[in-house]
Amino acid sequence: MSSASNQKHTAILDAAYELFGSGGFYETKMSEVAEQAGIAKGTVYLYFKSKEDLFMAVTRRDCEGFLLQLQERLKASDTLASKLSIIAKHHLNYYYERKRHTKLFFRAPNNNPELVAYMTQFMEQYMQDVVKVLLEGGASEPELMAQSYIGMLDRLKMDILFDPSFTEEDAYKRADFAAGLFIRGAMIT
Repeated sequence: MSSASNQKHTAILDAAYELFGSGGFYETKMSEVAEQAGIAKGTVYLYFKSKEDLFMAVTRRDCEGFLLQLQERLKASDTLASKLSIIAKHHLNYYYERKRHTKLFFRAPNNNPELVAYMTQFMEQYMQDVVKVLLEGGASEPELMAQSYIGMLDRLKMDILFDPSFTEEDAYKRADFAAGLFIRGAMIT
């Protein structure tokens, strides 16, 4: 892609992210994406054949960014406790940063097999990244532990998405709590 072409592609993705996130997939029109991106509607269709295709591209960019940032952050740490803390902070901060864009998660295309397959693949990759951390830390049953840890973090993200008063400090407090709970267990002896 040329530089100008790349800039248009990015502008379309950025506009679609904003509109899908604030309005939802079904409520967003391709003409609105074009207007927000500052280009003609027909130009959007030169890059994306349909609204579903555009939503997939937005989702892929977001998920790939999530995984790449997590992997980079994990490289900077060497203990299980610090890596679990990094995972928790990354997970919860990701949702905190998207707090205004909750409709990306809850108003996506229904029954889109490509989206379902991609999200399954994304979750598997995320899970394997957490499994790797747990294996390196000597954990027994790392897959079950990874599922449990991600599940705990997913529950905590719901407060971020639904509580308008939720702060960034709240996200970090919960991330520290989740990592500590997972490392030390629920019972203090």
